Amino acid sequence: MARRANQEGFGIKSDKKLSPYERIQQAITDGTLAPGSPLVESQVATWCGISRTPVREALTRLEQDGLVERGDRGLVVRRRSPEEILDIYETRCVLEATVARVAAERHTSFDRIRLERLLRLCDEAETGDSAARQRLNREFHHGIWLASHNESLVDLLSRLNLHLVRYPATTLGHPGRWEASLAEHRRLVEAVLARDPDRAAEAAREHFTRARDIRLLLLEQGQDSF
Repeated sequence: MARRANQEGFGIKSDKKLSPYERIQQAITDGTLAPGSPLVESQVATWCGISRTPVREALTRLEQDGLVERGDRGLVVRRRSPEEILDIYETRCVLEATVARVAAERHTSFDRIRLERLLRLCDEAETGDSAARQRLNREFHHGIWLASHNESLVDLLSRLNLHLVRYPATTLGHPGRWEASLAEHRRLVEAVLARDPDRAAEAAREHFTRARDIRLLLLEQGQDSF
């Protein structure tokens, strides 16, 4: 656990505006709860300021999402591995290509406006503001997902993304990657808006294949941790 538990729970602030599931999920994905951290119902309940029943339900859901696993002494935050991140990217390449293909077939005039706006915001992102760039990148891809108007694909990609954000390093910080990513985004949007499913799928596949290759390079260089 990132911080030692105490009598008040985990000794970390809990945002009570969020549901128990969202609070624990956020703590896992932002690294507050480190891989291998034990998740004792009573401690989590104290931290959230609620009874153990909703906590038990939240932990069950998180286990189903793959963010929590059962260890020798109960539930713990799932540990990360290089093999897992490779699996995530390989799966994401397939799903992102599929959602881009469907978006090319189903997008509406509102989707066109949203995607063009997201491209513009990405272009205007300030140099050196890595947090803003990461946020805009997530919003851009979410915009592509929404343009598919396929709830199943959006749900699958959202769940998959939960695992990816657990890895601290970002490929966008690699030299030249942000600029290359912007060009790839533009090609993807052009294909979607042209209603060219094959070109859209290939643009998405190439984009995430390159991101995967950079992530593997970061792992080799020891710039990502587990």
